[in-house]
Amino acid sequence: MTHVVTESCIRCRYTDCVDVCPVDCFRAGPNFLIIDPDECIDCAVCVAECPANAIFAEEDVPADQQQFIKINAELTRKWPSITKTVAPLSDADDWKDVKDKLQYLER
Repeated sequence: MTHVVTESCIRCRYTDCVDVCPVDCFRAGPNFLIIDPDECIDCAVCVAECPANAIFAEEDVPADQQQFIKINAELTRKWPSITKTVAPLSDADDWKDVKDKLQYLER
């Protein structure tokens, strides 16, 4: 099983989760993070670190967020690994609680 980054991360890209990951399974895109499902060891350490509450165990991904399982798997082949915390996007706090952000995902 793996963990999945969902819609709440879009336009935020907080990286608090990156520093605690023991296997460096996060990948960074322009305005979103994903978890490489082949690298994730399902330790769940990242879940509590996410200020946007965007990370779920695959079996717990909400019904309206299921497409993010595929999105994480797809983008892991395109985006580079991120292993250190960087500043969130400049307007991350404004976007943290916004719903329906999929159209803003930059691939």
